[in-house]
Amino acid sequence: MARSVSISAARFAARVVVTLLVSSFLVFAALYLSPGSPLAVLTSGHTVSPAGLHALEVQYHLNEPFVQRYWSWVTAALHGDFGESIVSQASVSSLLGPRVLTTLTLVLYAGFVIVVLGVLTGVVAAVRGGSFDVTTTAFTTVGVATPSFVVAIVLITVFAVELRWFPVLGGGTGVADRLWHLTLPAIALAVSGLAYVSQTTRTAVREELGSEHVETAISRGVPRRTVIRRHVVRNAAIPITTVAGLSIASLIAGVAVVETAFGIDGLGSYLIQAVQNKDFAVVQAISLILVTVFIITNAIVDVVHLMLDPRLRVPARR
Repeated sequence: MARSVSISAARFAARVVVTLLVSSFLVFAALYLSPGSPLAVLTSGHTVSPAGLHALEVQYHLNEPFVQRYWSWVTAALHGDFGESIVSQASVSSLLGPRVLTTLTLVLYAGFVIVVLGVLTGVVAAVRGGSFDVTTTAFTTVGVATPSFVVAIVLITVFAVELRWFPVLGGGTGVADRLWHLTLPAIALAVSGLAYVSQTTRTAVREELGSEHVETAISRGVPRRTVIRRHVVRNAAIPITTVAGLSIASLIAGVAVVETAFGIDGLGSYLIQAVQNKDFAVVQAISLILVTVFIITNAIVDVVHLMLDPRLRVPARR
């Protein structure tokens, strides 16, 4: 058993590494093939001689073959060196440092909202039923279909402009102030995932409540709360974990819209700015970071599945 578990872990780690390498290659290749040239940004409004253009190409390794450029970039990225920004003439790592913390805090905050509120409302709706179930189903249906930028506009209008409970722009400084500033953005980012997790939890819990072993336990006098906690929620945890993990991973795709709407200086808003300025080194670095976070999040979900269901650790036999 121990040997099979170690083999599975090795294969799992190998798949993650291969996925990261393939993703990094696709990110680099997509930007390499994209229209436009970084030299156009550097020489905008200036007349540069052919010798000057050649010097710039050598400085930014633009004269090297594709494979050599990719290998130099990915090996440097493994050591935390993402090159130099063409626009600001500064190290990309130094530019991304503060922004990584802001975006990571926002995503973790939104993920916490998704897991806690999504699972709680789903369980209560499935167990209690009645008007609470109907209300939860209606709100989650609307929440799944509502884009994050629409939620952001509504939250800004109501809670920031009209009621003035929260700030309109910025990411804040310090722990408490940062959380206060990121509350509305986290809610806007989490609404769709929260609704999806709530619906999945409700369905999974209802299916477990109607199962034979749960009805048998209740008929034998086992307290309903104990049955729900030990059997219903635990057996429903695998689909809930899957949906929650995918919802949290999908936050990466919506973080750019939310950060732009709330004026937060994070990776998402900086990515949009870098694309507009054709700052390829910054775009490559942010894209690689976001893809890596997405892959790691899905890997964590797979590990949680192995912990929840020991049968997945045993390799299938004929």
